[in-house]
Amino acid sequence: MKSYLSLILISLLFASCGNAQNSKSPSQKASESFDDKTYERAYFASGCFWCVETIYESVKGVEEVFSGYSGGHTKNPTYESSNTGKTGHAEAVEVIYDPEVVSFKTLVDVYFGSQNVTQQNGQGPDIGSQYRSIIFYQNEEERKIIDRKIKELSKEYDKPIAAEVTAFDKFWMAEEYHQDYKVNNPNNPYIKNVSVPRFTRFKVQFPELLKPKSER
Repeated sequence: MKSYLSLILISLLFASCGNAQNSKSPSQKASESFDDKTYERAYFASGCFWCVETIYESVKGVEEVFSGYSGGHTKNPTYESSNTGKTGHAEAVEVIYDPEVVSFKTLVDVYFGSQNVTQQNGQGPDIGSQYRSIIFYQNEEERKIIDRKIKELSKEYDKPIAAEVTAFDKFWMAEEYHQDYKVNNPNNPYIKNVSVPRFTRFKVQFPELLKPKSER
């Protein structure tokens, strides 16, 4: 019985997003290097940022995606501090995209189409406020696009749409080891058992939005 319980605990450990490591955050200059005259930015939280980063990086018109933290009340959050659920921050991504190729509306469609839209306070096996769904808007037009999408979805589901709709304030870059995590850690148990299946479901639903394989 003890061996069985130990196996369950080990499985749960590997089924959650993120393991604490010592790692410096990447320079904010990596994000700031993109020309604001060419690219725009969008911010989303939807469970583990490893999963969300992978999904958006596959979308045509998306130039880069960074993992980080947003939506909370503390400065300079880390993985360890946000994981306590006391900072208010959720794991989030910064999507840098070319609006001539992909619209904010399409990014919103990707957001809701790649998650369980009624799951409260988490996504899949990742439970807690740090994994809650938040969709951030930076202006009134973005807020209207989000509101219209939620109204459409509300007609399709008996349960309320779980995502918070919040004015964007600040994006804090996550530690270096979180960036491009799926690419750099393809054999990680969480990646194989959670991220890859979630990405596969997304690809089936939105094949027309995908970059050629050589660009992903």
